[in-house]
Amino acid sequence: MYDSRSFPLTGLRRVRPLGVVLLVLVMAAVFFGGRAAASGPTERTAKVTAAAAATLPCDIYAAGGTPCIAAHSTTRALFAAYNGPLYQVQRASDHAYHDVGLLSAGGYADASAQTSFCAGTSCTITKIYDQSSRHNDMPISWGGYWSGPGAGGADVGADAAALPVTAGGHQVFGVKVTPGVGYRIDNASGAPTGSQPEGIYMVTSSNYTNQWCCFDYGSGENTHTDTGNATMNAIYWGNACWFGNCVGTGPWVEADLENGMFHTGSGSNKDPDNQGVHHPFVSAWEKNNGTSNFTLKYGDATNGGLTTTYSGGLPSGYSPMKTDSSLLLGTGGDNSVSGQGEFFEGAITAGFPSDATENAVQAAITAAAYGGGSTAGGQATALRNGNANRCLDVPNLSQANGIQTELWDCNGGSNQQWTPTGAKELRVYGTKCLDDEANGTANGTRAIIWDCTGGSNQQWNLNSDGSITNVRSGLCLDASGNGTANGTMVQLWQCTGGSNQKWTRG
Repeated sequence: MYDSRSFPLTGLRRVRPLGVVLLVLVMAAVFFGGRAAASGPTERTAKVTAAAAATLPCDIYAAGGTPCIAAHSTTRALFAAYNGPLYQVQRASDHAYHDVGLLSAGGYADASAQTSFCAGTSCTITKIYDQSSRHNDMPISWGGYWSGPGAGGADVGADAAALPVTAGGHQVFGVKVTPGVGYRIDNASGAPTGSQPEGIYMVTSSNYTNQWCCFDYGSGENTHTDTGNATMNAIYWGNACWFGNCVGTGPWVEADLENGMFHTGSGSNKDPDNQGVHHPFVSAWEKNNGTSNFTLKYGDATNGGLTTTYSGGLPSGYSPMKTDSSLLLGTGGDNSVSGQGEFFEGAITAGFPSDATENAVQAAITAAAYGGGSTAGGQATALRNGNANRCLDVPNLSQANGIQTELWDCNGGSNQQWTPTGAKELRVYGTKCLDDEANGTANGTRAIIWDCTGGSNQQWNLNSDGSITNVRSGLCLDASGNGTANGTMVQLWQCTGGSNQKWTRG
């Protein structure tokens, strides 16, 4: 849906060298099927293995009588027996495709496969696979009433490395939806339509939202146009106050039912306890019985239970629902492309899930142990020194191997834009890495740039206290001599807690 109110000295060459028990459930059956090879740029083979010990979200939904008709994630399996691909990436350098799968059945994404495949170039997420037996894989949306920024008005795919996080202690990547990014499958198999009941959840974040339309996950129109009230049923996540008079500033979990993002049956949020949800990882929930009730919930995706913000009648003119069978992520029903957000996992069910089922799924989500920040850790930004208030800079825009970094007035230049990757790199210019020179471990080792190699001397921990430590040496990124002037050299030094070793992003 569309919101009508918005619209140079070089260095010497050197020789490079689920711990928590989830649930005790009696399973009548596990709703899961193997995946057949799918058509597309790459061949994929899905394997069904013996169910893992943990019970995962879609196993729980099936046991509750509301099976997943779609299960999408770039971070982990949502069925205990799933061992197929999670998502597909395309490499910019040669346009080749690669499927990213799992480390083990029912486990976490093999992010190293993406990092290796995309080394030295960039990759785009071109498809998010459905883990259910329905095969409701979501490719990039072809566009719609509102054109995307891609060829012929299509949407575009997300930068595959833009959202590195951890899950279960493993490095994984989420989907960073910037305006214009959108994924969609039309005429989805088994999708609830008309007034058939439907449940939806997704794991997202409060770190990257806006008030525009529409960062959605759920059901929309196959025509990619607005076909009237009640033709959508999707979670909207963001700061939209469509009907005015909202309490707080968001972001909130809302229901995009077409021609309105609804906090309640009357539209507006007037609950003084619902000022907005602020967690690095958020579980967002919506369910709709198609005739008399829709319910909105949220939770901290790392801890605790669920909070219901609304459960009651549908808006006037929205009963019965007329939901269509297009499944979408990151875009509105008519392909509105102005929303932004983060996506890690989600599922869509046939039927109206019980509260008990949703509580069990929430427990399975918190057991996934998401961590490592979200967009704040994956977006290209400046690194500003806490003592000097100047930025980490590559002198004179040089891209030569061995150039020592320095402090300089922050100017937004490409030589001051550093992108953390899933391999713990800090990349500049897309192909150069911040580097501990010659694998040095002594105080005063120069912090330089070099071609990215994957070595531990190019891996960095972005710590919560603002320090940045080198994985190989354990030393801190340091402004030499507590310097504050332009041209102060940046080096590695024993961590002291000093402000010259503290860095902020942006």
